[in-house]
Amino acid sequence: MSRLQVVSGKGGTGKTTVAAALALALATEGKRTLLVEVEGRQGIAQLFETEALPYEERKIAIAPGGGEVYALAIDPELALLDYLQMFYKLGSAGRALRKLGAIDFATTIAPGLRDVLLTGKACEAVRRKDRDGRFAYDYVVMDAPPTGRITRFLNVNDEVAGLAKIGPIHNQAQAVMRVLKSPETAVHLVALLEEMPVQETADGISELRAARLPVGRVIVNMVRPRVLDTADLELLGAVPRSSVARALSSAGLGGARRGGHAERLVDPLLAQAEEYAERYTLEAEQRAVLADLGLPLHELPLLTEGMDLAGLYELAKELREQGVS
Repeated sequence: MSRLQVVSGKGGTGKTTVAAALALALATEGKRTLLVEVEGRQGIAQLFETEALPYEERKIAIAPGGGEVYALAIDPELALLDYLQMFYKLGSAGRALRKLGAIDFATTIAPGLRDVLLTGKACEAVRRKDRDGRFAYDYVVMDAPPTGRITRFLNVNDEVAGLAKIGPIHNQAQAVMRVLKSPETAVHLVALLEEMPVQETADGISELRAARLPVGRVIVNMVRPRVLDTADLELLGAVPRSSVARALSSAGLGGARRGGHAERLVDPLLAQAEEYAERYTLEAEQRAVLADLGLPLHELPLLTEGMDLAGLYELAKELREQGVS
């Protein structure tokens, strides 16, 4: 299992939820996982029902088996201050630059630099070791930008090519790319069984592969339970309305006489079944498209009660049972 797990997906697919569940799943049996947020939305804090994350690594959950999940919301400005201190020892001068707005100006006019800072912070956590030479974290999980931007975000070497040919920025970008393009990294894409998310997932995988970035798994989120299978749906089209009415009546849903309550239920019930059949067919088609991508495919259920901390642990359990951790 790669030590840097990057999670992306089309907006609305629940990629932050999947990233959080993955962090919990990987932290089982005494492991330590760092969950990194790079978009400044504080989605991780909301999922774990905690206060807004500062720019520091903070323990936010205990996983089954005693593992620990830490979280970090990366602030590009503060990351740049760290960078300036690390390479140029600016100290108070760096803080003065921030007050003058120079830090924000630099990350705004040079978006490639911003990506180097964000990915660089995550890669530093991957490489960091304690005094005994052991990795500080067993896994780092990044809640990354959506699929439309993920390849450009991760391919920071190309992004900074026009900024610096040599020097610390260039060297930092090269170090980041050595991690991102190595077996230490896996980029997972989150999808729904709908046409647009599936198409964007396929396009994202093609772009990642073209950039030689390591693609991991496809995780289908919010999968609705199967009520009827193929055989049931075939039978549905062959059963006469009168038989359905009699079955409803036998179940105690109204009298069998013509125009009775059971007969009035037939049309709405069949309409609902037809709607389900259409969705079933669409989902089967999209599932086949995803299967053809040649990647491990996993599915997470739709939690009908909504997403809370208990639901997050439930999704983490699903991932473990499917061999993702």
